[in-house]
Amino acid sequence: MPRAVAGPEIERLIQLLARLPGLGPRSARRAVLQLIKKREGLMAPLARALTDVLDKVVECKVCGNVDVCDPCTVCTDPVRDGRLLVVVSDVGDLWALERAGVLNARYHVLGGVLSPLDGVGPDDLNLSKLVARVVDQNVVEVILALGATVDGQTTAHYITDLLRDLPVRVTRLAQGVPVGGELDYLDEGTLSAAIRARTQM
Repeated sequence: MPRAVAGPEIERLIQLLARLPGLGPRSARRAVLQLIKKREGLMAPLARALTDVLDKVVECKVCGNVDVCDPCTVCTDPVRDGRLLVVVSDVGDLWALERAGVLNARYHVLGGVLSPLDGVGPDDLNLSKLVARVVDQNVVEVILALGATVDGQTTAHYITDLLRDLPVRVTRLAQGVPVGGELDYLDEGTLSAAIRARTQM
């Protein structure tokens, strides 16, 4: 078992950072060293930002986005077209589509995708609220912006069946999204092409 090379506070910070996606123990160590070297210019502002996020960020009860207000700024934006609803699996996908800047719509975050192997069923996702929003907000088109994975496509078909009897057009992202791809890792140009070439479900 490797021995600790720093005090318990530093080791704890390394262990916590190593839990983040994309960061292993080595990357976490490098990040902590950088933070310590730039204590005033980087660590102190980061600590304040983390405290602010912890204290102020909430989940939007309408769409599932995260923001400092509820409803979030996307839901309360008066220039967005409320008749167009984009369904995403998580907040990272919402942010990716917003960075692309090709949609002037509202969003609905499912909180994941159907995955029988992982024990994620329809009751684990934000599906009932989706149907209610389609009915109550006079939505005319639902765009299924889900990843091109097996679970993403299974979820898209499930939602299509769920909305089949409602007077709403259901489309999905088309070309530009590779099979097995996750939206959050795609560039804005690829996302723009996928949005423009969406197809009827």
